[in-house]
Amino acid sequence: MLRRLQILLQRKFKILLFFLLLLALLMHMALDLALPAAPSSCSCIPKAANPLGLPPSGPLVSVQKKLSLRILQDFSGSNGSLEKGSHSLEGRPPAGGGSKMVLRDGDFEHQWEDVKSARTGRSKMAALFEHPLYKIPIPELVKEDKLFSVNPKEKFTLKNSGSDEWVSSSKAEMVLPTGKTPYDTYPTWLRFHIGINRYELYSRQDPITPTLLEELATQKIIGSVQKPGGTQLKLIMTFPNYGEALFKPMKQTRDQETPADFFYFSDFERHNAEIAAFHLDRILDFRRIPPVSGRLVNITKEIRDITTDKKLARTFFISPASNVCFFGECSYYCSTEHALCGKPDQLEGSMAALLPDKELAKRHSWRSPWRRSYHKSKKAEWELNQNYCAQVRKTPPYDSGSRLLNLIDMTVLDFLMGNMDRHHYETFEKFGNNTFLLHLDNGRGFGRHSHDEMSILAPLQQCCSIKKSTFLRLQLLATEPYRLSDVMRESLASDRLSPILSEPHLKALDRRLQRVLDMVRVCMAKGGQKAVLVDDMGKLQKGKWQHQETRSKQA
Repeated sequence: MLRRLQILLQRKFKILLFFLLLLALLMHMALDLALPAAPSSCSCIPKAANPLGLPPSGPLVSVQKKLSLRILQDFSGSNGSLEKGSHSLEGRPPAGGGSKMVLRDGDFEHQWEDVKSARTGRSKMAALFEHPLYKIPIPELVKEDKLFSVNPKEKFTLKNSGSDEWVSSSKAEMVLPTGKTPYDTYPTWLRFHIGINRYELYSRQDPITPTLLEELATQKIIGSVQKPGGTQLKLIMTFPNYGEALFKPMKQTRDQETPADFFYFSDFERHNAEIAAFHLDRILDFRRIPPVSGRLVNITKEIRDITTDKKLARTFFISPASNVCFFGECSYYCSTEHALCGKPDQLEGSMAALLPDKELAKRHSWRSPWRRSYHKSKKAEWELNQNYCAQVRKTPPYDSGSRLLNLIDMTVLDFLMGNMDRHHYETFEKFGNNTFLLHLDNGRGFGRHSHDEMSILAPLQQCCSIKKSTFLRLQLLATEPYRLSDVMRESLASDRLSPILSEPHLKALDRRLQRVLDMVRVCMAKGGQKAVLVDDMGKLQKGKWQHQETRSKQA
């Protein structure tokens, strides 16, 4: 009897223990389900939409991407980009290996700022583009203001593209968009071309721009040839939708400065400078640089194996470190000693959207009045004559319209980048003198963060004129809520090769911005605000743009 009672108690105890474990499990499951739905106690401001139109990512994903090191190029030869560079593959774990990473203290400085920004939900870039200064409308467009007149009923096909080059060079299968309307059949690059007008390359909130940036970074490359001319190697890449892009390969690591003994005309062309220039131009609200994306290219599969350029094909070789290298043909740095090498065949570079063919949209190339001598000892006239601007004001096309003011805009952009290599600029012939200047070829910017080349600001210093809208935006970018370096850091973070600029270059932007503002204030102290700030903001009256130029011409 006692034994039966003992067995009964054991059974009841086991059943009770089982129910307790089951109850605990159910409570854990209930808590897990309830937590995500619980109201948050954070009083953060909801994160603003990404102005580039890219899908937002969570703070944890963003931080992981920031902290992970990318595959970048090590360079052989005398270009100075040895394995000591901060973006070497040495800091990246081997495929299938452990998660060990090599990071510098400087990497965490701005990355922690990104983390704090993600936590608080603040976006300085979104706030900047919501500011009234970035919502000033352009004039109402008429037919003459558009670069192209498009038949809205005609679909895009290879037959009506009129390009023999596409037919002969594309052996791979080409892919075009499909849709119900003719516009839906236009590839993204064509929509970008159609949107160009007298006042801008692309609009502020153009939905095409983020799509084009994504395609430049990800679309399959089916053709690769060397771009003729120029002092350094550049490639033309072809995509399956008949689009093309200009590829500039990486030549320097992010933390390398151009040596002080280098002349401006013999400096490297940096791929990250092209990327950063596009973002800076957009933040300044110029929108005069075609979209540029960073991309990691496979030298073997996306250049060597598909190129039809025999001169380029002859320059490929395998380095002693078993890396795929090539050097092409150009005036500078195209030799075995300055070869571009992958790791083992991955090469970083910039991909810039090409403008319409000059046969379809003619462009005029203008020699800059403040062009440098491009000589080791000679100086240009503007460097010797402080009254040089008075002479320029009397010379067409600078004697009328906004050409001189547009050139000063370009001067501000170049000074912020440290770009001394602005010998020519281009405009679309269709729009005559009343249009913007194209800010092309910015590869020699962002070379020296420790030096501010004040001679770049000679047009502003000598003419003492600047657009009112430009000055007001520069003032805005000098304030803490819209600090230029912060907005640039946030904008550049959207690129696949981020970080694009090292922290010293970002800090140099704030320093140089103050120098520009100081120079304008000196001018206003001498000649008065009305004489220096030219009111270009205008008013929309009866569908027409009325410019209010308050500055009288000076002899």
